[in-house]
Amino acid sequence: MRDWFKRGTPWIWLNAGAVAVSLVMVFGLIGLIAFNGLQHFWPSSVVAFEYQEPGEDVQHVLGEVDAAETLTAAAARERGFEVEDDETLITRYRIKRGNRDVDGRDFVWYAGPNMSEWRYPEDVVVIERRQWGDFIGYLRDVRVDGEVVAEVQDRGDEAWAVFDELYAENRSRLDEIQHIERVEIGAINAQLEEVRLAERRLEADATLSEEQRTEQASALAEERERWEEEYAELEERRDELIDEVARYAIGLETAAGEQVVIAMGDVVKPWRPNAMSTWEKMAFYVGDFWDFVSGYPREANTEGGIMPAIFGTVLMTMVMAVFVTPFGVLAAIYLREYAKQGPITRMIRISVNNLAGVPSIVFGVFGLGFFVYFVGGGVDQMFFSERLPSPTFGKGGILWASLTLALLTLPVVIVSTEEGLSRIPSDVRNGALALGATKAEMLWRVVVPLATPAMITGLILAVARAAGEVAPLMLVGVVKLAPQLPVDGSFPFIHLERSFMHLGFHIFDVGFQSPNVEAGRPLVYATSLILVLVIIVLNLTAISIRNYLREKYRAQSD
Repeated sequence: MRDWFKRGTPWIWLNAGAVAVSLVMVFGLIGLIAFNGLQHFWPSSVVAFEYQEPGEDVQHVLGEVDAAETLTAAAARERGFEVEDDETLITRYRIKRGNRDVDGRDFVWYAGPNMSEWRYPEDVVVIERRQWGDFIGYLRDVRVDGEVVAEVQDRGDEAWAVFDELYAENRSRLDEIQHIERVEIGAINAQLEEVRLAERRLEADATLSEEQRTEQASALAEERERWEEEYAELEERRDELIDEVARYAIGLETAAGEQVVIAMGDVVKPWRPNAMSTWEKMAFYVGDFWDFVSGYPREANTEGGIMPAIFGTVLMTMVMAVFVTPFGVLAAIYLREYAKQGPITRMIRISVNNLAGVPSIVFGVFGLGFFVYFVGGGVDQMFFSERLPSPTFGKGGILWASLTLALLTLPVVIVSTEEGLSRIPSDVRNGALALGATKAEMLWRVVVPLATPAMITGLILAVARAAGEVAPLMLVGVVKLAPQLPVDGSFPFIHLERSFMHLGFHIFDVGFQSPNVEAGRPLVYATSLILVLVIIVLNLTAISIRNYLREKYRAQSD
């Protein structure tokens, strides 16, 4: 036994066990997030039943089974259920009924003993709407200009065919409307804003003669008129499409028999889960998940997609990496290779290490005061005075968020790079100097390339931390909903002064600020999974670059 301990075998097994437990915890956490998030996109079957509590009328219920739990007799009595036997266990079910505009609540708990036998009617339709969440009920008719053109009772599948045809036509019209509003009209508004700023600059320019001022003002007026004509044409086309979409509607019926009319323009996606085969459900699942990844959010972020948040997270992380890598590497090279090793250098290293332990919200406060108010306000005064009092850089934006996170992760890059430089043998340095290289040539052509993998390691750690930070971003640029992406077709194409959406803040907003917590809970898990995948992809990209450089310089050294 003593020899067994001396050989270190138990410590090897202890380390292996710790690694195994850590892997199980990591994969278990990711699996839990994936399970709770991805099941949201599966078209669950809709159940129909009658529900009656003692002394109350019968309720007709239609909805998806969202959760179930078993209650003891005491717990059941606390919730108002009548239980005679203390040994009795009651199962209650949380049903997603939808129809929030009709019934007031999406999710309701029902006691199992008070429920009739479940049925799965095939003619049930679930409609995802642009407002008020899902509608769950029965399609009764299709209407054009207020007149019924097809009824399900009379024409059966033919009415569904009419609905599907009109829905496909309206979907293309709605896509065109969104393109006009988000892209074409946005581009014209940007040009009109440039004309307005040019007119303000012209008014403030005292160096021009009256003739020059009149000539330039006339040119700007002509340009404004041209853009306004294009804007009017687009607005007219958009109004025509809106009027065309407004002609169509569908009549539906709730489980309680209440008639509801929904405009076809409010229909995002319809499906009949009880009539779908397994393959149809799988195809729907893939399409619904893609819509979530590539779409825009709606309904206080509890509906729709998260594409702006994904884009903002990736762009912010890349801009942060562009800033933090050169500054961190240069600082580490100076501290290791050029600075005189003494008390001042040791104090700087201690300060760098302590900086890594500062709470992230402190960096956010610093970024707000220094970058946003001081630097951004100064830039506005110097270069964008014609836009004031509307700030351009003197407000939260992706540039200031990236710089704030660059400061946050700078110690990680400095420490990793210093460690990489310290691992380079002194024989390599002396050999380069002996062959006639200067210190700068030895450093930049021999030492730095060999330490590049360590620099990339620091970048990997910086990206992993920065991509998941939320607290500082809430002060320096992240918003609940960004109407415009930081990238578009208007010069300079990448607008780093704009506010942006972030996956981490999106999770916080949907999970804790949402007016409909039950509806937003699956999206919290799904968004968390996407954030983890984004971080993994960014890290794998950096790791592949590090491995490539390691093999490259290893081959050169051999």
